[in-house]
Amino acid sequence: MSLTEQRPSAVSAALAQDRLGVPSIVFFVISAAAPLMVVAGSVPTAYAVTGVIGVPLAFLLLGGVFSLFAVGYVTMARHVVNAGAFYAYAAQGLGRTQGVVTAWVALLAYNALQLGLYGIIGSAAEPLLLDWFGGSPPWWVIALGAWALTGLLGLLRVDINGRILSVLLVSEIAVVLLFDLGDLFGGARNGVSFEGYSPAALFVPGVGAALATVVAGFAGIESSVVFAEESKDRLRTVPVATYLGIAVIAILYSISAWAQTVPTGPDGIVKAATEQGPTLVFGQAAEHLGGTVATVGSVLFVTSSIACMIAFHNTTARYIFALGRENVLPSVFGRTSARTAAPISGSVLQTALGLIVIAIYAVSGLDPVTKLFFTFGAFGGLGLLTLLTVTSISVIVYFSRDLRGETAWRTRFAPALSIVALLVIIALTLVNFDTVLGVAPDSPIRWILPSIYVVAVVFGVVWARVIRATRPEVYAGIGLGAQAAAGGPR
Repeated sequence: MSLTEQRPSAVSAALAQDRLGVPSIVFFVISAAAPLMVVAGSVPTAYAVTGVIGVPLAFLLLGGVFSLFAVGYVTMARHVVNAGAFYAYAAQGLGRTQGVVTAWVALLAYNALQLGLYGIIGSAAEPLLLDWFGGSPPWWVIALGAWALTGLLGLLRVDINGRILSVLLVSEIAVVLLFDLGDLFGGARNGVSFEGYSPAALFVPGVGAALATVVAGFAGIESSVVFAEESKDRLRTVPVATYLGIAVIAILYSISAWAQTVPTGPDGIVKAATEQGPTLVFGQAAEHLGGTVATVGSVLFVTSSIACMIAFHNTTARYIFALGRENVLPSVFGRTSARTAAPISGSVLQTALGLIVIAIYAVSGLDPVTKLFFTFGAFGGLGLLTLLTVTSISVIVYFSRDLRGETAWRTRFAPALSIVALLVIIALTLVNFDTVLGVAPDSPIRWILPSIYVVAVVFGVVWARVIRATRPEVYAGIGLGAQAAAGGPR
């Protein structure tokens, strides 16, 4: 790439404007949630490890919680436009120091969610390669292929990424719905039970573990606001994309979780999920729809992993860009490509981190699924829940000074209800974190991982104090986005 392509554009490399409509942003949101990965991985895991039949209802319940959160979130987006949404909202709502703290938590959480995906791609592709070629390379070779593709796409225009995700996601959702229809029409020989939607099937002793296990399926619903600077008619695009993304995710996952119980019956789903794990959905598809459809689903399981990588790579790169633009991170991270307007330095950093993680796990021989995918995913999910809670608090504080024409429902009541619900989910997640991680109850890692966020909070406070003492002009611009790069508010 030439030097002219690397120079920052206006306003310290502003992101591309007017390139993303509602469909493109929805594709980013739902791709980060990875429908086929959740349907084939998280749903059977939830049944197997918790023994709770009410998983379909759990998805609808969590969809309601995230919808409550979205009320204040998209309202804030009308008044604060910044690719580092959580960071900017905390800075303008709770203060600049709290914004920097939130930034470090966000960087940890999003990097964990993105990097952990390199651990699943090998196991997703291996059965196909064995079937087609009679052998498969080591998982890390497959991961490196996905890593190279993700890194390359991260340097291209955001709308190109959106188009690629649209093709992958439409195919993915189509095959999930086909699997569901196969379960319903091919597996309902003994009748259809709706026990999974009964409150009595969810609110049992294992409810905390069930909610904690399936909550990761909603990771990505917040990314709509991250792309606000690049969206068309953001006042309309961001709210519509956010609510539509949540609705599609909650309903699709709920129906799919319920459909998996139809062939086995509610009484048999836990045993089947325990014995078959992620292969359950593909085995059901092969039985009811034929081996070809099951193979297509397996292929899309691989592409689902890649689509999720692309979505989180783009989101994380924009967080890094937002911090670099305001000089909270070195200014080199606030640069975009003059040709593609992609946040080039943040994208390259993500790619470098991915290579390091793959290399460490390959050399050490650690299991990539349990020690990378599940561990990083659980860690990132906990951080995401924390970020959502802080954001809802920030919304209330921000509008307490001036409603700015917004209603009390949007600025106070909905955010307050979401805070209560999110705190309950965080508490349940921490209590059941051993189950979420798949470790023994006395394993120290269940407490070590949450403690890392505490360290990040302390580091964030110190970092903010250093900036305020040594670069007061930078501290004054924290959370202002493009305004900070242009010299402050005008």
